[in-house]
Amino acid sequence: MGSLPPPYLDFFLHSTKQDSIDPDQLLKLFKAQQNYLNHFFQNLDLSQTLIFTQTLLNAKGTIYFTGVGKSGFVSQKISQTLVSLGIKSGFLSPVDALHGDIGILDPQDVLVMFSKSGNTEELLKLVPCAKAKRVFLISVTSVKPNSLMGVCDLNVHLPLERELCPFDLAPVTSTAIQMVFGDTVAIALMGARNLSREEYAANHPAGRIGKSLIFKVRDVMKKKEDLPICKEGDLIMDQLVELTSKGCGCLLVIDEEFHLLGTFTDGDLRRTLKANGEGIFKLTVGEMCNRKPRTIGPDAMAADAMQKMESPPSPVQFLPVIDQHNVLIGIVTLHGLVSAGL
Repeated sequence: MGSLPPPYLDFFLHSTKQDSIDPDQLLKLFKAQQNYLNHFFQNLDLSQTLIFTQTLLNAKGTIYFTGVGKSGFVSQKISQTLVSLGIKSGFLSPVDALHGDIGILDPQDVLVMFSKSGNTEELLKLVPCAKAKRVFLISVTSVKPNSLMGVCDLNVHLPLERELCPFDLAPVTSTAIQMVFGDTVAIALMGARNLSREEYAANHPAGRIGKSLIFKVRDVMKKKEDLPICKEGDLIMDQLVELTSKGCGCLLVIDEEFHLLGTFTDGDLRRTLKANGEGIFKLTVGEMCNRKPRTIGPDAMAADAMQKMESPPSPVQFLPVIDQHNVLIGIVTLHGLVSAGL
């Protein structure tokens, strides 16, 4: 790591303002961090990284991560990322491991130790206990030589020029490169395992990611008993209750076989009333409805329905759901999609 003070150190040593941030100095900080991250990318040993990634891919057991302090938080995050990709992983607290939790380890497992210095006392105490469990040990460090390098089965060096901290102490750059390294490896594993969108979504069923990839229109649409339907010969004024009571903001115009003929919205009602005045009492829904509404099928993804509603030339609040024979089977509304968390 470099020993020269960073160019922004004078700002910290001589600044007397406590209630404002100098935008020029802030920009210098971001540029400095960018340079330190570039040093990592430019000097990372790809052969080490490839062996590390292949080892995780070939692991027959669970991939455990461990670390102390900030490295511990990074370890937890990387482990959680792997779990979300369907890879067996977990975080092992080095302190708790020495008080019983090491019993979870199996000879087929891999234990990855994150440590900037490679000399973390808690991890060094854990090593012989983990070796007794015959797990494969990997150290991921940024200072060399270090103690973990000599006792682990594999070491990955993460090049670190210096911390962004003006005193080169607070772990803000080292943890950033740990996170970048771990997450990039995770995506490499995702690709190597040929994880599909559907498999990924299955691991996120309650979140927006999962819902957008799992939910289909049939899962969120209103069905026949809740549809605001009418016939094209019905008078507009006779259908006001149907128009306003179903919470869809429209009427779905059908024939005797339930084929969709068109739609009539509350906006159409206002425009018809403005244009015809009292003449609206004599107008039928069929005379004023939209004969070419946007529609969607029941097996389309709910996220696609949202996109179709928002597409040009102007957004709409609903889509009639029809089958391959143009038979009306439901309606999906913008409110329903939002309520479903999409």
